[in-house]
Amino acid sequence: MVRGISLFSGGLDSMLAVCMLREQGIAMEAVVFRSPFFDIRQARKSAAHIDVKLHVLDFTQDILGLVRCPPHGFGGAMNPCIDCHAAMIRRAGEFMRAHGYDFVSTGEVLNQRPMSQNRKSLDVVAESSGLTGYLLRPLSAQLLDPTVPETDGRVDRSRLGSVSGRNRQAQLELVRRYGITEFPSPAGGCLLTEKGYCRKLRDLFDHTDGLPDVADVELMKFSRQFRLPEGGRIIVGRNRTDNQALKAQAARGRMILHTVNVPGPTAAVVGSAGLTEGDIRLTAGILASYGDRGTLTEVTVRVHPASDAPYEITVAPLERNTYTQWML
Repeated sequence: MVRGISLFSGGLDSMLAVCMLREQGIAMEAVVFRSPFFDIRQARKSAAHIDVKLHVLDFTQDILGLVRCPPHGFGGAMNPCIDCHAAMIRRAGEFMRAHGYDFVSTGEVLNQRPMSQNRKSLDVVAESSGLTGYLLRPLSAQLLDPTVPETDGRVDRSRLGSVSGRNRQAQLELVRRYGITEFPSPAGGCLLTEKGYCRKLRDLFDHTDGLPDVADVELMKFSRQFRLPEGGRIIVGRNRTDNQALKAQAARGRMILHTVNVPGPTAAVVGSAGLTEGDIRLTAGILASYGDRGTLTEVTVRVHPASDAPYEITVAPLERNTYTQWML
């Protein structure tokens, strides 16, 4: 029996690629790559909907290295799409050889994305991944060079697609053909394409030798972050959910601060170095400013160092125009 492994984001094109090949009687399975920048819940949901076995591989160290130095550069933000996709396909190729699959497939559509899915980029990805000849793009296969499984008859090329461009009509016809009733709207899904997120991530990389700690990368998803004058980096909660998540960081050995005598936000420190005394007082002043202090002119803030005993300081709230300049 012919067996294939397909890269699977959970988007419609990745679902259709599996269905198109499975229609030929090929035993298809799927693989998704987990990282701090990509939520795999949709992939799990879509895989269940089309009843395909989904393998989850960790991609964290791969993508952190590419974000630090992508050979083919970035897209519109910090998204090294060409190199990222090549690395995923390389990993899928290793998985293919280790488990006896006949080829790797993807849901890529020729010219759907002008920068990363034009003919040249698709060829670069295939060559960079080391999988030339065994990388099958079934939705656009008839517009691309035949792969080895097509030329030797394991895959019937005449039953593959010739989809090109951004028009989704061909995909919607396939949706009806395969009885797919649930699929997500077209979207990137990768945090590395979001400029607001990447502004915080870039600052983390700029202040880290080598690759940043994964735990610090995970914290970049919080929205209110500051780089303080003496070099400290803090995250300040926006709501109860944020504050609870940030307080939990104390148990993981991270310095946190929170207001004591008024309702207010929690702050967690990015990195293991903690804060200087000056930055601790500035952080306390920021928390006091955001706190629900009424007519109080001073607020008490408890500091939980990473290893020492907690202590309290009393500060005046900082003026908003003082600290907004430090916001990332």
